[in-house]
Amino acid sequence: MVGVFKLKSCAACAAAVLVAVVLCLSARFTNAYAVYYNLSPRLVPIYSVGRDDKLISITFDCAWGTEHTDGILSALKASDVRATFFMVEFWTEKYPQYVKKIDESGCEIGTHSATHSYMSKQNSEEIKKELTSSSEAIKTVTGKDVELFRPPYGDYDDELIRTATELGYYTIQWDVDSLDWKNLSASDIAMRVINGVKSGSIILLHNNGLHTAEAVPIILETLKNRGYTFVPVGELIFRDGYTIDGTGRQQRAQ
Repeated sequence: MVGVFKLKSCAACAAAVLVAVVLCLSARFTNAYAVYYNLSPRLVPIYSVGRDDKLISITFDCAWGTEHTDGILSALKASDVRATFFMVEFWTEKYPQYVKKIDESGCEIGTHSATHSYMSKQNSEEIKKELTSSSEAIKTVTGKDVELFRPPYGDYDDELIRTATELGYYTIQWDVDSLDWKNLSASDIAMRVINGVKSGSIILLHNNGLHTAEAVPIILETLKNRGYTFVPVGELIFRDGYTIDGTGRQQRAQ
C-alpha cells in the first residue's frame, strides 16, 4: 500500500509540474506574458527613451493659431534650447512664416498629420497620404526631410505605426503631459512638467496654449538647474538597435 501511495504521489507531482509547464508556455505566447513582463502584443510608439544621461526633449504640437509662438521661441532662445515642433499640414500652409522661423531657430520639425484626424480609423493608403502630403508641405518651406511623426490625439493602432515605419518615420508620443490645452495657469503647467520628468522624457506642450509661453521659461530654468539637458527628439531617440516595451519606453537592444 505504501508503494502504491508513493507511486500515486509521484504521478500527482509529475502532473502538477506538467500543468505548470503548459501554463508557462501558454503565457509565453499570449497577452498574459506581455502583461507580466511589461511587454506589449501591440505595436507601440516611442513615449520615452531609456537612458540615464539626463537628456530630455520638449515638444510643441502646432494645429491652431500662432499668438503665443513668438513668446515660446524667445524663451527657447534665451535658454539656448532646441525643441521639436510637430505641425499639421493646414497649420503649415497657413503660417509658412512661422514654419520658417521655427526652422531657422535651430528647432526640429516633425509632422502632426495633414488633417488632425483620428488616424486609427484610416486605412494604409489614407495614412500614407496624410504623412506624405504633410511632410511635403513642411519640406517646401524648410527644404528638409521629415523623420518624426506624432499622431493627433495620441491615437494609434498597429496599422498606423506599421505604415509610418515603412515610410521611414519614428512615431513619437510623450510621457509628460503638461495639459496646457486646458488653459491651466503657468505655474500649474510648469509644476506638472517639472514633477513628471525623468531621464529620457518627452514633454508635450502646444504652441498656442493660453499660458504655455509663460510656463516655458520656468520649465527650462528649473530642469536645467536640476542637471537636465534639452535636445530635439531626433537626438534623444535611438535610431536603430532598439526595442520598445509595453509602456512605450525605447531601450537599447541587449
